[in-house]
Amino acid sequence: MDATPLQLAFEGGTLTVAGTAPEQLTELPYGRFDPRTGVFRAEACHYRALVEYLRRQGIAYEDKARAYQPTPWPLRASRDPFPHQTEALEAWWKSGARGVVVLPTGTGKTFLAVLAIHKAARPALVITPTIDLLHQWYAELLVAFDVPVGLIGGGHYEIQPLTVTTYDSAYIHLDRWGSRFGLVVFDECHHLPGPSYLEAARGSIAPFRLGLTATPERQDGQEYLLESLVGPIVYRREIKELAGDFLAEYRTERLYVELTPQEQQRYQQAREHYRRFCAEHGIHLSSPTGWQRFIQATCRSQNGRAAFEAYREQRRLALAAPAKMHCLEKLLHRHQRDQVLIFTYDNATVYQIARRFLVPAITHQTKAKERRHLLQAFHQGVYNVLVTSRVLNEGVDVPAANIGIILSGSGTVREHVQRLGRLLRKQGTKQALLYEVVTRGTVEEFTSERRRQHHAYR
Repeated sequence: MDATPLQLAFEGGTLTVAGTAPEQLTELPYGRFDPRTGVFRAEACHYRALVEYLRRQGIAYEDKARAYQPTPWPLRASRDPFPHQTEALEAWWKSGARGVVVLPTGTGKTFLAVLAIHKAARPALVITPTIDLLHQWYAELLVAFDVPVGLIGGGHYEIQPLTVTTYDSAYIHLDRWGSRFGLVVFDECHHLPGPSYLEAARGSIAPFRLGLTATPERQDGQEYLLESLVGPIVYRREIKELAGDFLAEYRTERLYVELTPQEQQRYQQAREHYRRFCAEHGIHLSSPTGWQRFIQATCRSQNGRAAFEAYREQRRLALAAPAKMHCLEKLLHRHQRDQVLIFTYDNATVYQIARRFLVPAITHQTKAKERRHLLQAFHQGVYNVLVTSRVLNEGVDVPAANIGIILSGSGTVREHVQRLGRLLRKQGTKQALLYEVVTRGTVEEFTSERRRQHHAYR
């Protein structure tokens, strides 16, 4: 190639290369020649691979893409990491400071990220899935490092060399500041392969990348994308490996309730009605597009709307059977001196439980300030019961909880493991117990078996 150095630049979330003839640019890997602008263009995430390629080939280049320099991050106070944190950090660093670490909830993934930020010594961006986690990380980083911490999301927009944001905000803004960070930490990185969140990884040039999750597997099978976006799984430990020493000891118990003969008859009739409709229209709800096709088909006729109501009826009878409320009443009486979290599938059941048992509820409709107040009061023992649908499934610390009651949920392994994880944060000699209440003779039995396909339940 020509002796004139190539010019690398960051432009709108992409990496561009210019400075030589077009036919020579087409020889570069990881992207393609852009005839509109006369430059080679690649996704920003290929910055490291492209630079390494140019160095291997002995091709001179001028790097105008990188808008950061090495930045030491002295820890404000040091503490000895747990063995699994040390092992995970070493494995990540040996893999070129790229990769995913899989650790159960409550085993110190946040502190591991702090150690990684310190070791990488580069401007760092932490990306989280929720506003609650945004503020949680912000507080942790302020404690760990004696520097200003940027905050982007939830009404805030302040960028610093050490910044926390959400996947939503990163997706919107990375085309402008994706060149400013050398390390990106993807918290709960199983969210990353979603259609829009992918851009939170593709739009950054960061050569160092750390993904954190307790459950990388996704229902759609797209977790394979994590290797190209973040790196391979470099370290993994499961709940049973760490229970006792670094997590609370726990046990799980599955309880069955029965439908009355009348409820069972209504359940079977409703189930047969909607399944017959699906069969007539060639719809399989287990297929990737099955639910979408079912919704479209039910909107087109009165019979379709009746089939949809039948689907809702059989689901309501299985997930919110009246017998479950009687079972819950007994469990709350049994554990009246414990700190209890109740999980349901839907908000309607959450509010029904809150009214019936006069306990506080947290849903996605609960304002952030009220949610913080309720969680703090729960930690302090002011409330000993909280009921929620899905908003506490991941990320939020609930160390006081020692009893979990799953009245209903999805069939995903991730959700079930996340709910167990809410109970396992080590606190003294805490012994955790997770109940799963299942309606016998319904599809919920199959759902229960499917979501328990994890070693933590064996």
